[in-house]
Amino acid sequence: MSTDNPDGPQHGGRPGSAGAGGGGCGGNPLGHGPVLLLAGARLADGRVVDVRISGDRIQAVGTSGSLGPLPQSALPAGSDATAVSGARIDLTGYLLLPAPAEPHAHHDTAFTALTPAAPGEPVAPPGADHGGTVRRITEAALTSLGYGATAQRSHVRIGDVHGLRRLEAVLTARQALRGLAELQAVAVPRLLTGTAGADGRAQLREALKLGADAVGGCPGLDPDPVGFVQVVAELAAEFDCPVDLHLRGGEPAGLARLCALLAPLRPRVTVGPCDRLPPGGAAALRSAGARVVCLPQNGGCAGLDGGPGGLDPAAVRELTDHQLVVAAGSGALRDAANPVGRADPLEAAYLLASCGALTPAAAYEAVSGQARQVLGLPPVRVDAGFPAELLAVRGDTLAGALAGGHSRLVVHGGRVVSRTSAVREFADTVALALPRQSGPHQH
Repeated sequence: MSTDNPDGPQHGGRPGSAGAGGGGCGGNPLGHGPVLLLAGARLADGRVVDVRISGDRIQAVGTSGSLGPLPQSALPAGSDATAVSGARIDLTGYLLLPAPAEPHAHHDTAFTALTPAAPGEPVAPPGADHGGTVRRITEAALTSLGYGATAQRSHVRIGDVHGLRRLEAVLTARQALRGLAELQAVAVPRLLTGTAGADGRAQLREALKLGADAVGGCPGLDPDPVGFVQVVAELAAEFDCPVDLHLRGGEPAGLARLCALLAPLRPRVTVGPCDRLPPGGAAALRSAGARVVCLPQNGGCAGLDGGPGGLDPAAVRELTDHQLVVAAGSGALRDAANPVGRADPLEAAYLLASCGALTPAAAYEAVSGQARQVLGLPPVRVDAGFPAELLAVRGDTLAGALAGGHSRLVVHGGRVVSRTSAVREFADTVALALPRQSGPHQH
């Protein structure tokens, strides 16, 4: 068995540069300079191109073989051309796409499926050790990044016995991940109304002061869902931050009241998974300017009451028919809400496409462009001037990549931050031609 990996993208560049030499793909892809050339990549429209990246932006896109090192005139003033020549990565056999994003994760409960749950807890609580919690959250974020999600939003429980400890752990992990992935935190209180909600209101205010990016929660868990959303709306307006609520649907009149309270905050309102939308629910969400995040794995997550509702393809089509922004997230990574949960955006897109809810192109848009819109991030296209947030995945078509693109190379901020190379080998026991790593059906 060969120790070389013919499936991995091949690196080249000036001798001795990080990510350039070292035997093909054996070099460190994380150490290249501020200029990066992705050569021979196929785009979703079928074109084969070279993509040159300078800093955190795509500098040029040209036909395969047309782009070389960045001209001296285009380098920053005072730059040493040999020092910034960067790396060339051969992406022959790879599909190059805008990087996906994770719009709905629960990193604070990731990998806790085997931990016994406390009474009244919807998911198993993580250990009290701050360092252990930070490591688990970081592992969850890196797992998601390895699949391609360069931006992630994690809902984090605050208040009750947890106080702000989980949020502090997420914020610590966010700082540690800077430069590798962008991590957003949504503060999720349980109760906000009445005397019982006083602690939740105080904790939510402190969470926003501490650095939470958005206000969240599940109105259905509060005795007064309308009052819950009213408190959320007031704090979101005061702190000028987005709202991202767990919302299943409910009865039409109640949903309409919630949407009326959220409408003044448009377009910074996200709800999900909306797995129990009543008739007319899509129209009510559109009137509020809300964006929707569905959870294709099982329809549920740690922030909801009751069991998962599954994905309703008809509901997804209704939402898209009403021209709502519809993104897709994982919702769970091996926690009690989904012990086999994964953090793979391509799997979420695959599930949307395989059940007929969306076309493959629209399904990938749900985990990329639409997901970035939910996170308030600028759009990405494989074109000059756009952010260099990219995913190269083994495959020749988008449908093929969704069906089984295991080998991946992830670019964040113009830098390769993750690489996964899958090797498939067969025993030579038959005379028939077998699929090899260098053939047209690579994965």
